[in-house]
Amino acid sequence: MKKVIVTGCAGFVGSAISERLLKLGYFVTGIDNFSTGKIKFIENILKKKNFRLIRMDLLDLKKLIRISKGHSAFFHFAANADVKNGLLHPNKDLEQNTIVTFNVLNSMRINKIKKIIFSSTGSIYGEPKSFPTSENVNFPTQTSLYGASKLACEGLIQAFSTGYKMQSYIFRFVSLIGERYTHGHIFDFYKQLKKNPNRLYVLGDGNQKKSYLNVSDCVDAIFLALKKRSKNINIYNLGMDNYITVKQSINYILKFLKLKPKVYFKGGKRGWVGDSPKIFLCTKKIRKIGWVPKKRIDQGIFETLRYFQENKWLFKT
Repeated sequence: MKKVIVTGCAGFVGSAISERLLKLGYFVTGIDNFSTGKIKFIENILKKKNFRLIRMDLLDLKKLIRISKGHSAFFHFAANADVKNGLLHPNKDLEQNTIVTFNVLNSMRINKIKKIIFSSTGSIYGEPKSFPTSENVNFPTQTSLYGASKLACEGLIQAFSTGYKMQSYIFRFVSLIGERYTHGHIFDFYKQLKKNPNRLYVLGDGNQKKSYLNVSDCVDAIFLALKKRSKNINIYNLGMDNYITVKQSINYILKFLKLKPKVYFKGGKRGWVGDSPKIFLCTKKIRKIGWVPKKRIDQGIFETLRYFQENKWLFKT
């Protein structure tokens, strides 16, 4: 039985990755410091014989080296994903994204682990001029510390892969939605409306364009790419072939909740520094190997809202 490590195993995406690996027969060592991960996200796999949970911070390199010995791959999904408030705590993106990724790679080097699967982001494209944005676009000025830290991670992964003959898979996501989604505009709007159904405050002018992808489709794409004959370094955009505006998303949310609040928009075309007015990625490369998303954007939004209604504990803190 192959042993793999999933970092951020109790997070939104990491928990879904862990479940899929267990179904495929892998032994999974899950690592999480539970800064944002939820124990309830993995309660259905905690007692499985081929799953082991390690509570730790990945900044502890010595411990990581000790734990990772004997594993064949890292699914590295741990990260600080708080894009909006990145400028309030700039050390977080450096430490929890870039330095942590260096620690993962260094432990791989020492323990001769030859494969890494990494969750990157469409934010590394900053505010591109070409849409849909392809994987080989010239990188523009970075607009968020989150995007900058993830781009640094990609550089480290590529250098380690080249220098130490590792195989890497880098997936650049658009915003993901679906079950276990716990941050982002749908979560924020739902939380606001739960407190006061008569008003809704929105950062930005509502015309920001986003191509939201369901987390289940994201996981399908990752495991399909892993099955294909691959190069030393493999980079894929993951997203939809269309997008919606924040205003359209609000309409879906209000329709589902059957509410008609007064909506207030604050700011211009960006909700905050680093909020790209348009994220729309070219996905021809991943589609060329047979991947097709199963859920439309509106279906993903409704699925997310149903999950909120069925898991009210998410909003108790």
